Amino acid sequence: MTPLFVSADEVARLLPYSECVPLMREAMIALSDGRTRQLLRSILDLPEGRAFGVMPGAMLDDGVFGAKLVSVYPDNFLAGGPSHQGVVVLFDPATGAPSAILDAGEITAIRTAAASAAATAALARKDASRLAILGYGEQARRHVAAIRCVRTIERVTIWGRDFAKAQAFGGIPCESAEEAVAGADIICTVTAASEPILESRWVEDGAHINAVGSSRAGPAEIDNALVARARFFADHREGVLAQGSEFIRARDAGLIGDDHLLGEIGEVFAGRVEGRRSDADVTLYKSLGSIVQDLAAARHIVGKLRAG
Repeated sequence: MTPLFVSADEVARLLPYSECVPLMREAMIALSDGRTRQLLRSILDLPEGRAFGVMPGAMLDDGVFGAKLVSVYPDNFLAGGPSHQGVVVLFDPATGAPSAILDAGEITAIRTAAASAAATAALARKDASRLAILGYGEQARRHVAAIRCVRTIERVTIWGRDFAKAQAFGGIPCESAEEAVAGADIICTVTAASEPILESRWVEDGAHINAVGSSRAGPAEIDNALVARARFFADHREGVLAQGSEFIRARDAGLIGDDHLLGEIGEVFAGRVEGRRSDADVTLYKSLGSIVQDLAAARHIVGKLRAG
């Protein structure tokens, strides 16, 4: 079998947010149901703050399995290039042969924002209309587009360390993170910060937070007080307990125990775990990213291509 090669442009064309958001919902339900298999991501640190990640997994409903191989070069962003590059490789469940190789950067960009949008649909207040984005990189742009699919957004505020870049992004640029999140109903942290840039005292009751930027133990975007205050949900329980930096820091500080993680987002989607209980709750979705999200997206794209 000759593998099918799928470019970034084809991924973007075949995976619109309107299709990817429900795909992520179903993938996360399958993960929480035990209808998938995945290992914790393996990250090889490289010089100059770079990294190489490997994420293997399988979808048990139809036997599709594969892996994502991705490099992380944060300095590329400064030069106008992508920070994440790599491939998602699918294997044929009948023969075990590689069946498709897809651009991982575009899949990751779309599915990460779509997963946050699915979580926002489940956890944010129904009337949420004010969106704050902390960060101005690719995921910032993606999250604005994806979240507009699940809520009517009337105001977007942007903060980043370089105010000129925040101004160039669009929306309402802010000179501080505190200013950006004032009055926000939905907050997305999509930075490369090593230390918290969002403090609990700035966040109003009723807000929903998507914590996305840190995907490994170490860097943290959110302070311990906010973690302890929020109704906390994970994309994958095992992953967040082992690699969710914000949760680990608050636990190590003695502010929470493992039971503070109320459930996986897939359990919320399936109605087995209660999400938001009142308009005053602060809810928090911790996104590390999951290979089953990549596999679900890749399978969808390949299916559309082969269907003609």
